Amino acid sequence: MSDLIIRNIRPLGEETTDVLIRDGIIVEYGKIADLPDFPTEDGNNAILWPGLIDAHTHLDKTTWNMDWHVNNRPANLRGRIDFERETRLELGLDPHVQSMRHAIGLAAHGASHIRSHVDIDLAHGLRLVEGVQKTREKLQGIIDIQIVAFPQSGVMVMPGVIDLLDEALANGCEVLGGIDPCGIDHDPKGQLDAIFALAVKHGKPIDIHLHEAGELGAFTMEQIFARVRANGMQGKVDISHAFALGMNDYLRVEQLIEQIAELDIGIATTGAPSATVPSLKRLREAGIRVGAGCDGIRDTWGPWGLPDMMDRARIIGMKNGVRSDIDLRHMLELVSQGGADLMRLEGYGVKTGCKADFTLLQGQTIGHAVVQPATPPLVVKNGQVVARNGICIVSMP
Repeated sequence: MSDLIIRNIRPLGEETTDVLIRDGIIVEYGKIADLPDFPTEDGNNAILWPGLIDAHTHLDKTTWNMDWHVNNRPANLRGRIDFERETRLELGLDPHVQSMRHAIGLAAHGASHIRSHVDIDLAHGLRLVEGVQKTREKLQGIIDIQIVAFPQSGVMVMPGVIDLLDEALANGCEVLGGIDPCGIDHDPKGQLDAIFALAVKHGKPIDIHLHEAGELGAFTMEQIFARVRANGMQGKVDISHAFALGMNDYLRVEQLIEQIAELDIGIATTGAPSATVPSLKRLREAGIRVGAGCDGIRDTWGPWGLPDMMDRARIIGMKNGVRSDIDLRHMLELVSQGGADLMRLEGYGVKTGCKADFTLLQGQTIGHAVVQPATPPLVVKNGQVVARNGICIVSMP
């Protein structure tokens, strides 16, 4: 059943009204009469907001609900990548079970869509992708999952990975990933040429992890820009993290932002507390598509994070020095409409005619809802209630 009436809700924080959903589509706001066989819910004056979107996460990595993982590894990127790759089996990290736990947690806290980067390397082949694909099938109707074929351990330093990426794109991965062409592969030309050629072959968009900071990251961005132009991929490439945009050189960053806007490159941020991050205000003023994600949560990389995009909105807001109510609203838009813009979702929103994918939020105002930790009283996907008070209708394995 995808027909539903919810009474006493405030769409986008506006005046209290009712909403009518037919066949999973929002068809009317106003005073809705009782209809035979239509389930009816009381929104108790909660804010109705479009489904939250985790536009950058790693469903295959979390140790959520497993025994505590003692982490005493040196905090460097290559070391953490190698440790995770080498110890997944030893830890008993089942990609299907763990991705179910992560995704169900997101759905329970108001998310309707996920973009997940999933590791592909020589040690695991496509096993991790297959585990997340199984989760995607199991959670149809609960939360939508888009999979990025992600070469976490590198491309050029691991001959054979490009063939696995090719196979993954041919078998259900919607996006092609990349990672630090200089810092990980030490061969920006080799990695980027290979990645772009593969994306063109399959007609797939690209989402590249770029942790490289400062001038090194700026150099890599310009290499990406050149290939976007050469391959006619304007609007089809995203850069995740983009730490170089947080460097302390205003004019240099402005040059990069101008090109990002010109080429319609999207940016995915996680508000990483320990890194330089892009200024969301500058990106917004430039008209750049920006989404957000919780990245990895409680995994071999670190103990932090929750499967909760409202929690991530608060982290990103604090990192960006947000205080005003209008900017608090921008944080909520970042973890909802921003992700939809990044993922090019159709029918997203809470206007009439949109898909009935939304969450109810508790708060006197939008700003209050952002800063106040609270579980959503109701989450709706395709016109069906999929979670109540932080508990999904699908139990965690």
